[in-house]
Amino acid sequence: QFFCLWVVQTDAQQVTSDKFVFTLPDYEKVNHVVVFMLGTVPFPVGMGGAVYFSFPDPAVGQVWQLLGFITNEKPSAIFKISGLKAGEGGAHPFGMMGVPQAPSVAQVGVSIESLDLLAQQTPVSTSAVSSVDSFTQFTQKMLESLYNFTSSFALSQSQMTPNPSEMFVPASSILKWYENFQRRMMQNPNFWKT
Repeated sequence: QFFCLWVVQTDAQQVTSDKFVFTLPDYEKVNHVVVFMLGTVPFPVGMGGAVYFSFPDPAVGQVWQLLGFITNEKPSAIFKISGLKAGEGGAHPFGMMGVPQAPSVAQVGVSIESLDLLAQQTPVSTSAVSSVDSFTQFTQKMLESLYNFTSSFALSQSQMTPNPSEMFVPASSILKWYENFQRRMMQNPNFWKT
């Protein structure tokens, strides 16, 4: 199992037994797409997932561009889609399937393929993102977003109304976690893999 991040999606449409598609509404507002495995079901031995992107382009038809891949050893990847151009692409494993007709809806496809085949494929060069740098940036933004979101619900003890079904977490503990995670990312961007 894997998922695609724009707004978090785990509901891929299964096209065939080894091909999955995510729909991306308002893709024009998206710079990067993160695809990662949930960790519940690994790829079969010797297999990985080729990640493709398709623009809506009624003039040219459905064209898929290879962004890169994920594997059990590399379970996540960040791809830059803001520099890609509609109508450019090559051979892909999805065939002519149903294309969303809305002009602002794109698709990300994951095709399960052998690692040998993945090694022979060349992704669209403009989608490449330095994984450590981009992952660090993504993590930083995610941490800031979590902290800002949770802080927006902050109340002083005098403002709290008793509610036995509600659990409260001190803002200081979230800030401490944020600072610790940030420090560990600076020391070793791959610490979370161990």
